[in-house]
Amino acid sequence: MERSSPSPSRRRILQGTALAVVPYALLPDPRAGERARAPDHPPGIWEPADSSNYTAAGDPTPRSVDRVVIHVTQTTFRNALSVFRDPGKQVSAHYLVRSADGLVAQCVREHDIAWHAGNWEYNTRSVGIEHEGWVDDPDWFTAALYEQSARLTAAICDRHGIPKDRTHIVAHYEIPGTDHTDPGPHWDWARYMRLVASA
Repeated sequence: MERSSPSPSRRRILQGTALAVVPYALLPDPRAGERARAPDHPPGIWEPADSSNYTAAGDPTPRSVDRVVIHVTQTTFRNALSVFRDPGKQVSAHYLVRSADGLVAQCVREHDIAWHAGNWEYNTRSVGIEHEGWVDDPDWFTAALYEQSARLTAAICDRHGIPKDRTHIVAHYEIPGTDHTDPGPHWDWARYMRLVASA
């Protein structure tokens, strides 16, 4: 819980002065500044989730991550981004991969806790990757999606010292307590793990 200070801080006074001089409409948009930040995975783009949809890390010490969780959105790339930006949805993932070209969007920093697994313990110790598509339609799982996602997963494993195996790279349906079925029966795990190993 935050404590309120008895008198306004110097920063608050300076901000108030700036607002008195500069019309509010001309001030920079804070979300635009967030959008411009570099992603943790440099080939990707920064598309931030609303801060109401994840838990920000309170400590500069990196959290201990030992899993990568593979998801499928059950919607389009654009709609998934809209869901992550909607403060009422209470859901996010660290990354989202587009089907057509494998574009990677980062929505939550790896040091923050995305709300993707449906299990708090797994959320706190994993990085979640959503993939555009539907579990019952394998046409969404393109070569570009597999390749770029595998590169992303390999890079996450390297950054966090996670073994590149099926014990540590898991499906959403394998998370205890979940009622989800993604990535579904059409996700080619053998192909994906080969790509992760060779990335």
